[in-house]
Amino acid sequence: MTSSVNVLTIAGSDPSGGAGIQADLKTFSALGAYGTSVITALTAQNTQGVRGVYPIPADFIRAQLETLLDDVELDAVKIGMVASREVAEVIAEVLGKRRPRWIVLDPVMVAKSGDVLVDDAGIRAVRDILVPLADVITPNLPEAAVLLDASPPSSLDAMEAMLPGLTRLGAPYVVLKGGHLRGETCPDLLATPSGHEWLPASRIQTENLHGTGCALSSAITACLAKLPTGAPANAPTAAIGEAKKWLHAALEASARLSVGKGRGPVHHFHAWW
Repeated sequence: MTSSVNVLTIAGSDPSGGAGIQADLKTFSALGAYGTSVITALTAQNTQGVRGVYPIPADFIRAQLETLLDDVELDAVKIGMVASREVAEVIAEVLGKRRPRWIVLDPVMVAKSGDVLVDDAGIRAVRDILVPLADVITPNLPEAAVLLDASPPSSLDAMEAMLPGLTRLGAPYVVLKGGHLRGETCPDLLATPSGHEWLPASRIQTENLHGTGCALSSAITACLAKLPTGAPANAPTAAIGEAKKWLHAALEASARLSVGKGRGPVHHFHAWW
């Protein structure tokens, strides 16, 4: 009997199920990984927007993490939105002592509307504490700009120019997402320890974009977790490519769902129903 692949999401709760903890757990299951969760915030939100956020105290986030790790051996962890330095420090301390093989950070700092979701202290905490802890970071263009205190890139050349600054923050793999670019394509730019490459993708004409960043980062987490110990050096790049392929199919199938009146979710279980 083979053992399961166990993964963890550290993120907020989305009652509509399209983003956050709920979306991460669906993604893990869809990709054959057993999902566990530590909740950092409760939200009052739906497909049309966020009406309220109730942060979980840092000491209880610590209790969730330590209790889970006392019992479950994890292969990979995905970290979502972290709005305070105290929470970032707790996560870094606990995972630093009992580090899984892979840590993926989705630096959720900018809403679809363009509003910055965390204050300056929170931004510095993500940049200075969590990015160096991570093996992979997955910023979109506005988030990358916030991390580097720069303007968001608006072209492929500008994305390439931004990449060295992102890699200097400390994560060995950077997936700079190009979804905010204009045009028929929206390629991502991947930095690895051995260089960088473009990951091409055609743009899907859909409004069902709620939770796409959560879905991609959790898909990368699940795909990395399934890599065997001693996998070839190019295996993480292949795992990231597998995650992107899954998300593309989930976006294409999103029209099969009818959830809410705003931006709907991707279809996490498109391969099943």
